[in-house]
Amino acid sequence: MSALTAEVAANLPDGGDAISDADFARLSALANRLAGLTIPPSKRTMVQSRIARRLRTLGRRDISQYIDFVSGPDAGDEREAFVSVMTTNVSSFLRERHHFDTLEKDVLPQLLAAAATGKRVRLWSAGCSSGQEAFTMAISILRLDPRAADRDIQIVATDIDHAILARARQATYEARELDVFAPNVRAAFFEKSGNRFCAGQTLRRLVSFRHLNLNASWPMRGVFDVIFCRNVVIYFDTPTQEALWPRFHAQLAPEGWLFLGHSERMANPAVFGFAPNGVTTYRSLPAAGKG
Repeated sequence: MSALTAEVAANLPDGGDAISDADFARLSALANRLAGLTIPPSKRTMVQSRIARRLRTLGRRDISQYIDFVSGPDAGDEREAFVSVMTTNVSSFLRERHHFDTLEKDVLPQLLAAAATGKRVRLWSAGCSSGQEAFTMAISILRLDPRAADRDIQIVATDIDHAILARARQATYEARELDVFAPNVRAAFFEKSGNRFCAGQTLRRLVSFRHLNLNASWPMRGVFDVIFCRNVVIYFDTPTQEALWPRFHAQLAPEGWLFLGHSERMANPAVFGFAPNGVTTYRSLPAAGKG
């Protein structure tokens, strides 16, 4: 059994044991099965700390028994809680600004012109965390077309974590999180609420939040013009990533746009129906019979 750091030891339930090699392997396998997550041994301390906090919340002490419960038929909502515990949620407004520069310069003008004639426009924030990415997308849209919320334009924002989706729907953020925006932008799209700021109704009208596991079935019927899936697939192994690429292609309109995170790359994009179009940016190649 490995030695515990002071941080991990402080998070163990009273009298609890350090995580064993066998239990770490079971937790990793369960996270992979339920959410497609790949958890390397280097994340063992993080897993120990998070599971220990969850055990303490539940009043449990035995990690192995907890794994048995979550793996069993009676886990109920605890299975979702486990996924939430194992998921890393990090987001910020205007994260990887170059993607939003591309969105406003190269992508949205044509889409908004089409929307102005009554056509449907859809964007997807896949792995939306607490909503900053989706609302930044909405700000980009509204800066170019202040009437966009009255058109057939929608940003679908999805995440596997119910708890983080609840925070996203609240759409309330610390003032420091909005420092990336010019004062006039913050004033136009957010409303002060005590010491925090809430997304205004115009932003909210453009964004809908839904629960979705990327590695399960997708209920969407129509295609998307733009998909942001950034800093998500980094937590998946290569086979899981390669299973996602053709699904994204099938979900995109011909020549639609896919944006990945700064440390994510699609190997051999043409094999999956994509062509590179900038830094971690890809265009969907038309498939036979698609369009």
